[in-house]
Amino acid sequence: MQPDNRLEEIGAFKTLEQFIIERQFSVDSSTGAFSRLLRDISVAAKLVNWHMRRAGIIDVFGSTGEINVQGEVQAVMDALAHKEFVRALRRGGECCLIGSEEHSEAIPMKASDSEGKYIVLMDPLDGSSNIEVNVSVGTIFSIYHLPEDHPEPTLESALQPGVNQVGAGYVLYGSSTMLVYTTGEGVNGFTLDPSIGEFLLTHPDIRTPETGSMYSINEGNYESFEIGLKKHIKWMQQERSDSGRPLSTRYIGSFVADFHRNLMKGGLYMYPATHKNPAGKLRLMYEANPLAFIVEQAGGKASTGIRRIMEVEPDKLHQRIPVYIGSPKMVETAEAFLRGELDLDS
Repeated sequence: MQPDNRLEEIGAFKTLEQFIIERQFSVDSSTGAFSRLLRDISVAAKLVNWHMRRAGIIDVFGSTGEINVQGEVQAVMDALAHKEFVRALRRGGECCLIGSEEHSEAIPMKASDSEGKYIVLMDPLDGSSNIEVNVSVGTIFSIYHLPEDHPEPTLESALQPGVNQVGAGYVLYGSSTMLVYTTGEGVNGFTLDPSIGEFLLTHPDIRTPETGSMYSINEGNYESFEIGLKKHIKWMQQERSDSGRPLSTRYIGSFVADFHRNLMKGGLYMYPATHKNPAGKLRLMYEANPLAFIVEQAGGKASTGIRRIMEVEPDKLHQRIPVYIGSPKMVETAEAFLRGELDLDS
């Protein structure tokens, strides 16, 4: 009988579970708690992926008719994803508090459910409005220790700056399903093999290019951008072959999808303050901070346009913030335009 080459190919990859067990000593002193937490997150991601792959066959399109805390209509898949992650984290027992885009308040785990010491903040399904047109969407998560000076899992214990994160990641549900995460020792990506139901290490030690040839922004809001940003956009559109311009605009409207592409290929993602959203639109705690942690670990930068995102002191769970994130040289250039240090002739 001829050997199954497919099985040999699969065997050449390390599974997510194998990988996190090997790395657990640097995170939780070999107790295994953090490894089990990541396992719970990956289980929920597989269930969300299962729902996603059946979209159009079963009724997961449309809205629930509810308005979430963001003032946005909640999609059916938003509610399903929230339910799957909360259920997996509650059953796993390593999480003591959950903060979700789909819930107005932080969700403490009951003492009978959990004695865990980790706080998980998440956007269960970023970009859910794109599901009906088959565009990639994702999950974003951020992990903190329960602070020693706040031994009870309350909202106050969750309001920590991004520099305190012990882990962060995202799941991209696209042409393939990928889980990308960091614990502060580089960034690694895992692709779900549906034939065996395992995430396999396919993108070890991800590094983002220092610069790129594309930028991502909703230019429909151009008239409400500040003058420095308007100049920066025009500068990127100028024809200057000696500096690789003009750059290409690539904007999907799903933060995870745009971020992932720019992380891998090099680029700049911007969601600035606008007249409609003067504080910015993206949420600090479960969108900006986790992706800032990832991009910095991959060699990139994440800024509010003025300062490092992960140094911002939060004051509420659903706090919004302007975001400039991606290849380091591109973020630095954007900051310089915003400060008025560069102009169109630069």
